[in-house]
Amino acid sequence: MMKIFFSSVALVVLAGMTVAVFSLAADTDTTTGTVTVQNFAISIAGGETTFAYGTMSNNTASSTMTLFPAGEGITATNDGSVADFDIYGANTGTGAGDNGWDLNTATSTTDNYTHKFCNETDNDCALSGPYGASFTALTTSPAALSASVANAASVDFQLSMHTPNPSSKYTEQSAVVTVQASAP
Repeated sequence: MMKIFFSSVALVVLAGMTVAVFSLAADTDTTTGTVTVQNFAISIAGGETTFAYGTMSNNTASSTMTLFPAGEGITATNDGSVADFDIYGANTGTGAGDNGWDLNTATSTTDNYTHKFCNETDNDCALSGPYGASFTALTTSPAALSASVANAASVDFQLSMHTPNPSSKYTEQSAVVTVQASAP
């Protein structure tokens, strides 16, 4: 009788464990997160990546409005995700302390030049005059050119340079202007 009792208890325990195992099992499900990395890319139209203002005298101005067909300017195209376009300038050469000019907001100091920009897409730069009297002065820090530029959209802009008053350097100067795309 004892064997039957232990056998019965063992069967009941075994059956209980089987039910417990099956009742503890759960269904599974999944969730998937997706991500797209932003791609910030910008290009300047081919013939506009390098241009020459030409030979200029001390304390004179020239602009891309006199170099390119009216109203066109330089074209920057967004080749990536929606982006803000910023623009900034640089000293020429290694700056006024050596063989170049310093970028400044005024030209009244020896070897200091100004470089200005105007967004032709949003504004009629010609209303500012051919040398950009009301253009925005570039600095070596980024300034807003255009906000939230869509993929494949373009922004046309004009540049205006004013030579130093006076210059002590009479060699060719290269004034680099950078347009960058960044997160809006």
